[in-house]
Amino acid sequence: MMRDDFKQSTINLLANRVGWKCSNPGCRRTTRGAGTESTDVINIGVAAHITAAAKGGPRYDNNMTAQERRSYENGIWLCQSCSKLIDSDVQRYSVDKLKKWKKNFKKPFMLIGPRQTGKTYIVTEFCKNNFDNFLYFDVKKDTEISDVFEKTIDPEKIINSIELIKGITIDVENTVIFFDEVQVSERLIESLKYFCDSDKNYKIIVAGSLLGVKINRFNSSFPVGKVSINYLYPMDFEEFLLALGKERLVKEIKEHYNDNTPILDSLHENLLELYKNYLVIGGMPEVVSNYISNNSNLQEVDFSLQNNIVVAYIMDMNKYTYKNESIKINATYKTIPLELARENKVFKFSLVDVNARYSRFKSSLEWLVASNMVIKCDLTNKAESPLSAYQEEETFKLYLSDVGLLRSLSNIDYREIIFDKNIMFKGALTENYVAQELVANENEIFFYKFNRYEIDFLIKLEGEVIPVEVKSGNRTNSVSLNNYVEKYKPVYAIRISTKNFGFENNIKSVPLYAVFCIK
Repeated sequence: MMRDDFKQSTINLLANRVGWKCSNPGCRRTTRGAGTESTDVINIGVAAHITAAAKGGPRYDNNMTAQERRSYENGIWLCQSCSKLIDSDVQRYSVDKLKKWKKNFKKPFMLIGPRQTGKTYIVTEFCKNNFDNFLYFDVKKDTEISDVFEKTIDPEKIINSIELIKGITIDVENTVIFFDEVQVSERLIESLKYFCDSDKNYKIIVAGSLLGVKINRFNSSFPVGKVSINYLYPMDFEEFLLALGKERLVKEIKEHYNDNTPILDSLHENLLELYKNYLVIGGMPEVVSNYISNNSNLQEVDFSLQNNIVVAYIMDMNKYTYKNESIKINATYKTIPLELARENKVFKFSLVDVNARYSRFKSSLEWLVASNMVIKCDLTNKAESPLSAYQEEETFKLYLSDVGLLRSLSNIDYREIIFDKNIMFKGALTENYVAQELVANENEIFFYKFNRYEIDFLIKLEGEVIPVEVKSGNRTNSVSLNNYVEKYKPVYAIRISTKNFGFENNIKSVPLYAVFCIK
């Protein structure tokens, strides 16, 4: 029987939202800790379904859709003991009771990511659907609210001041307060520590476009461990398909990925065409929405939307950094398409400036990475866990956070992609897409070189280091991957291409449209 299981990103959100502590108010045990080995992390927590994931399970609701069953709203983070407890006595542990547990969260929730990825919409919809009382404040536009934090970071005084300014009374135990665009207020971020430590059950959510960048520049200490930090990326290909109303296709992809069996040739070809469309459109919500409203007709899409986002990013570079720094950041960002078009995609600062050195551009690079505008893929000099322990700081590849923006910044006409005319840049778009998909699905990515061979990506799946080879077409012969498999004998390898699902010679074949399944 099919289960409507949670995505890994939803599981991570449920856990982070409560600081990896059991949501049962009578338990609250920590579900994550150190293992016996220095690098081991033990998790005894479970992302439990409030209403069952499959028919016949505890509290199953036949009126819910599959999407509703696997949504964040239907999940709760529990320790393993409490997870078994709630399923053994459904009368005592009702849906209403579990939702009350979930509402009593403590840590302020922080959502960060590039502008126009849908942070405000997601948080607003979540709050409207889950809480009776909800207050929204745009800190960038509402200077009265931002001024409050300049005068005090004491939670009670903050709430009292907001009540006086807005002429309202706030029931803090039953009201969610959402502060948006918080990158403009260092003091607001600092205050989150005190909201977390307060005896009162404050429900605080904050979001910001370039929050990570601002954190690095704080004069005051960031409230480490006092907030639940979560990242929002552009829509991945799975979310793109869901937005198009193709839930059945998503289900079919997952089944064939798990079974390593070929999907129907007609579906395979259809999905490859949709994949090409995604290379053009990307995952920025406004662009996807425009694509859908024009009946998925690329000829009618307003591609100026992508150009506007790129311009807005460049404006942010000037707004949130010093002049000399913004020049370096801007130059680095605009050089990424040129770097990816090279056969050797390792980033070279000499293409940014003939006199450029890593030490001079390090802060600019950190700015772009922290803003989530780019994805950094480091070289690791050992194909062993933990991969991060062997990374080489100054040797890396850079990808844009959204493949649609890469196409726009590279000034590639959509017809060149759809009809396979731009052969030279096809590989760059494909590799950027794969990097974007892997990161969006919580994979930490590295690349690896040995002898004269190179592996596009190394990732860690279920405790094992897995090599990932990327091909933009159906010519899948790879000397590098074959030599890696022979030398290191991984549990299996992954080859991503336009070929159908399969498993042969210890190599798992994954079509380009199914990369979102790798997690």
